[in-house]
Parts: sequence; structure tokens; C-alpha cells
Amino acid sequence: MPIALLALTLSAFAIGTTEFVIVGLIPTVAADLAVSVPSAGLLVSLYALGVAIGAPVLTALTGKVPRKWLMLGLMALFTAGNLLAWQAPGYTSLVAARVLTGLAHGVFFSIGSTIATGLVPKDKAASAIATMFTGLTVALVTGVPLGTFIGQHFGWRETFLAVAGLGVLAFLGTLLFVPRGIAHKAPASLAQQARVLTQPRLLLVFATTAVGYGGSFIPFTYLAPILQEVSGLQASAVGWVLLAYGVSVAVGNIWGGRLADRLGPIPALKIVFAALAAVLLLLNFTAPHPWLAVATVMLWGAFAFGNVPALQVYVVQQAQRVAPQAVDVASGLNIAAFNVGIAFAAWAGGLIVSQAGLLHTPWIGAVVVLGALALTHLSGRLDQAMAQTALIPRTNA
Repeated sequence: MPIALLALTLSAFAIGTTEFVIVGLIPTVAADLAVSVPSAGLLVSLYALGVAIGAPVLTALTGKVPRKWLMLGLMALFTAGNLLAWQAPGYTSLVAARVLTGLAHGVFFSIGSTIATGLVPKDKAASAIATMFTGLTVALVTGVPLGTFIGQHFGWRETFLAVAGLGVLAFLGTLLFVPRGIAHKAPASLAQQARVLTQPRLLLVFATTAVGYGGSFIPFTYLAPILQEVSGLQASAVGWVLLAYGVSVAVGNIWGGRLADRLGPIPALKIVFAALAAVLLLLNFTAPHPWLAVATVMLWGAFAFGNVPALQVYVVQQAQRVAPQAVDVASGLNIAAFNVGIAFAAWAGGLIVSQAGLLHTPWIGAVVVLGALALTHLSGRLDQAMAQTALIPRTNA
């Protein structure tokens, strides 16, 4: 495995920790800042909006910047954002810190995916992306539970200080191991960038990404309150459940990448989305029972991130066909789509919690994921139709 890919994974670990650690801290932050649980949940939405803005816009604007220097700048911005969160005097400044950090996140994963695929043979592209995204899953396994523990015992601010330390380590890893002369295509023109947003097939992939990823985040954003208020677990147990969830996610992410390599993106997505919807629906029934809830959360983790490698590979494949000069922009827009889904899910989850209650988030999330499954079937049919059309001239010849 290229050591540069491991350096990308280290940065993904730091970013994944700051993205997801807030989930375990929502009750703590809400109590300390005297805001409601849905208001604290907006910290997830607004971070995701920062990613959604940063991914396509900043990816395009930084197209001429050498990849290594850009990665170093992103990790410096990431560290600064977490230090600001550490010192945030109130809710508004904490929101600003989260948005700033999200900007770095968006660009990192949009260019990181294309760098990762360039480091390995073509038939290992999905596995390379899965390896980089393993940084996110390892963050769920170790960073998020540890951050939750720190927040519950020493204060949530100290959690962000610790994450800033991870940012420093990621900066050093990039400095030492990522090569300087990383090849990348010339930045797309404005017309080429606009073309990405006029391609129905790419818009369909973006919609699938937003709906499929967002559906899972409707209940996940409020997992800590669900475990405490519905399942009856102690606050100290939440970190351990997040640890178990993270272990399952780590396994599921690698499995999802291999499944996409073996079957192709569309068949893999059909399997993952169907299973994810079923597990979320199951959680609606098991949540009131502590041990069954924990078992369901572990099963949920096995599918929660399994769609990421297939979605990223698929959008790159489609972009290479319909907008070959704007593959980075398309990749960045797909990262934005992930986070548009998260932002909407956290916001919608807050409405569901305030209007109907915590226990309605899992089944509604399942219904949303089924929508992504329907979009995946549509993409598969369009691919088949295109392949058949392409064969007609050859047959006549």
C-alpha cells in the first residue's frame, strides 16, 4: 500500500473525529450552552453545510494549487477551526468554528478521492477510496468514543483541543509522506464546471448520494439521546456503544469497497441500501430494549458507510464519460451531496424530535434510504439502456 495513501488516511481520521464526535456530545453541549437538543443538533447541519460549500467551490478555486501544498493548507485550516471551537465563548462562535472546519473537510475529501485512485492500479480504485475512508471509520472506532469520554469527564471544549492535536499530527504526516509532484488535471473552466450541473446522470448520482447518506443520519444525529432517553442507557455507556458502532463501520466500509470492486457500483449500492433500510426499520422496534438496541446499532454500522466507496467510484465513472475535464469538480460536488444529505437529515431529525419524538427518527430514515434504493435502480436501468444503444452500431456493422 502506498505510504501516501496512509498519510491521506491519517488526515481522514482527524477530520472524521471532528465531524462525528459532536454526535456523542450533543446532550453535553446543549446543557452547557443552555440550548435545546435540536439546536445542538444544528451543529451537525451547519458543519455539513460548510463541507457542502467548501467541496465544490474551493475545489474549483484551488485547482492550480499543487496538491501537497493544498493538503497542508487544509490541515492548517482544520486545526485552526478546532482551536476556535475550543475557545468558543458561546453557541454562535461554536457554529462559526464548525463551519470553518467544514470548509477544510469538503476540499480534502474531494481532492483526496482522486489522489487516492491515482496511487493504485485502476481495478483497485474503490478499495483505495475505501482505505482512505477507513480514516473516518477508525475515527468512529477510537476518536469519537474517546472524544465523547473527554467531553463527558473534562468538558466538551477539551474534546476540540484534542482534535486540534490530531490536526497537527495529520499536518506532519502530509508534510513527510505525501509526494510533491502529485499529477492532477488542469482546473476546469467555468463552462466545464457548469456542465457538471447540467448533466442529468451526474445529478441523479448526487441525488442518490444525498438521499442515501442523509437517511441514515436522521437517527444517527440523535443517537446519543435515543440511547439515553429511549433505551435507558447511562451517559457513560454511550461512548462504548459508539465504539461498537465504529468497529462495525470499519468492517462495513472495507466490505463495501470490495463489493463495489467485485460486482460494480450499482449492484453493490442495491445491496447496501436495501440492508441499511431494513436495519433502520428494525431499530424502531429494538430501541426501547437496551441490549437489542446495542445489537441493532452494531448491525447498522456494518452498512452505514458501505455505500461511500461505490458512490464515489460511480460519480467518477460518470464524470469521465460526460464531463472528463471536470472530474475533480464532480467528485467535489458528490462530497457536497453527502453533506447536503447530512445537513438536511440533522435539520429534519430536529423537527421530528421536537414534533413527534426520538423514536420516529429510525423508521423515517429507513423510508428515505428506500428512496435512494429506487434512484439506484433507475441509474442501473439507464446504464443498461446506454450500453445497449452503444452496441447497436457495432452489430449493424
